[in-house]
Amino acid sequence: MTPPEAPEDGTYQPSKPPAASVCVPEPLIILKKRSDFLKAARARRQGTSSMMVQARKRTPDEGSGIRVGFTCSKKVGNAVARNRAKRRLREAARAVLPVLGHDGWDYVLIGRAEVTANRPYDALLGDLRYALRKIHSDRK
Repeated sequence: MTPPEAPEDGTYQPSKPPAASVCVPEPLIILKKRSDFLKAARARRQGTSSMMVQARKRTPDEGSGIRVGFTCSKKVGNAVARNRAKRRLREAARAVLPVLGHDGWDYVLIGRAEVTANRPYDALLGDLRYALRKIHSDRK
């Protein structure tokens, strides 16, 4: 049975745009290969109370853009707790990395047990901003 508002020819033209905008290109590229995570693990890192941030500058032949990966170990908790922590890290990265992240860098955000999922969102954003400032400051 077709609803009365459905067109007769079967084509559907939505009157409203989707809830998540598919028109705007995502400025962040998600890391998926294990080798990219391992390269970031050998580079700079900065810990905060709610996460660990690893970052590395890619070589020019590896492309441009900001790439980011997310991970949580089993110390964070069961699958539900790990996924909740990663969702919060993803949202923090979407808010902060396009502004403070550098083009041509890889970032890996690692959740901490019992803290990442429960920390207030504003404090989570502040922790990520702090970590990025420390990573990109000139180190001697």
